[in-house]
Amino acid sequence: MSFLDVLYFIIPSAIFYAAPIIMTAIGGVFTERSGVVNIGLEGIMIVGAASSIIFNLTFVDSFGTLTPWIALIVAMVFGMIMSSILAVAAVSFRADQTVSGVAINMLGLAAAVFIVKLIYDKGQTDSIQQRFSRFDVPYLSDIPFIGPLFFEDAYATTFVAFAVVFIAWFVLYKTPFGLRIRAVGEHPMAADTMGINVAKTRYIAVLISGALGGIGGAIFAQAIAGNFSASTISGQGFMALAAMIFGKWHPLGAFGAALFFGLAQSLSVVGNAIPYVKDIPPVILAILPYALTIIALAGFIGKANAPKASGVPYIKGKR
Repeated sequence: MSFLDVLYFIIPSAIFYAAPIIMTAIGGVFTERSGVVNIGLEGIMIVGAASSIIFNLTFVDSFGTLTPWIALIVAMVFGMIMSSILAVAAVSFRADQTVSGVAINMLGLAAAVFIVKLIYDKGQTDSIQQRFSRFDVPYLSDIPFIGPLFFEDAYATTFVAFAVVFIAWFVLYKTPFGLRIRAVGEHPMAADTMGINVAKTRYIAVLISGALGGIGGAIFAQAIAGNFSASTISGQGFMALAAMIFGKWHPLGAFGAALFFGLAQSLSVVGNAIPYVKDIPPVILAILPYALTIIALAGFIGKANAPKASGVPYIKGKR
């Protein structure tokens, strides 16, 4: 296998595994830019994955090939419901945001597994029949070198994730709404004196995070896993959190970091088919994504400056 063949093999796989992390990481950017720490991305992804698979299995006969796409919307709604719990706790009741996020993770997993057990009387769902399928992008797939890398056997969800990155960048840095989000995350009192509703802005940002996290979980479940169990989402939410920090709370930075983690995940799955990489013990490849998550957090969290009001509840009139 030549070097070019290795690229044709590993790059599409890395992009494929990165898409759910990209969506969730961008959701985390919105939340933390508004001043709310969202540790609960894992739980939100779990709920999105479970709800999408259950909907897919239940309504596939009614919606056919549209089922996975409608399931994304269902997952988005359930992700927003989960994130609204965090919003109420962190914004309205000013609870500790880290503890609230951990509670969301625990609640998301427990609720999803309980509902699956209730419906299917076993620890996991059946496998779905309608999944996101691969396709060749017309004309673009014929471009030498670039075509086989990015536009052959591609998933539509990958392009959706890429589009969300640039939409998020535009919203956060080119619109008044994005300016309000960044203002309440940096100096909520100053934003308040300028007439910005801090609580409302943070609520909206947290709900956006829940929507994107739910979609990220649904993409992983319907494109990669094909079913749902307690181990379907196993650290991807924390990888998204690490990608957000690694990317310095910027959509484009989080995008690049998510691709890095997607590469690590793909190596753990397809590494046995790549020369030299296949000689690495499988257990090393299996733990690689999680080890890189820890290394990224340990190595970069002190060098990246979070929004100044991140994690700090806002009390009107109090400095």
